[in-house]
Amino acid sequence: MASERVLNQLELLRRVNEARMRSKRVVLANGCFDILHAGHVRYLKGSKALGDLLVVAVNSDEQVRKQKGAGRPLMSQDHRAEIVASLEAVDFVTIFEEPTVRELLLALRPDIHAKGTDYTEDTVPERDVVRSFGGRVAIVGDPKDHSSSQMIEAASRKQ
Repeated sequence: MASERVLNQLELLRRVNEARMRSKRVVLANGCFDILHAGHVRYLKGSKALGDLLVVAVNSDEQVRKQKGAGRPLMSQDHRAEIVASLEAVDFVTIFEEPTVRELLLALRPDIHAKGTDYTEDTVPERDVVRSFGGRVAIVGDPKDHSSSQMIEAASRKQ
């Protein structure tokens, strides 16, 4: 069941450490995932292809509101996490409350921090954090021509 793969950060750390003891490569991806679309699926499939264990960090409702504005998110953090956890490529999901994944990166120390194509390796905000513990940043997915915000805007215009 997908919800069994949605973990608090303490349990996630335990599972990641177990995977590391079995020499598994850990990949961390993150995002809001307010309306799941093909770009998200391709990003997460590409992230999983880089390692053995894919952890996805979902922004909390409060952080989505701060980043995207009033009326967002459309779905609660619990629903977004459950939907992401149901994807075949995803091993574990956690919700993070901080503005960036910096603290989670420092706790988990993934081998790879995967970001979408709206970034380059040099523009990922947490790149120095990742490099500080010997990890690397990877850019994955298809060109950024999918956006939950654009989908919401287009749906609003049709009404």
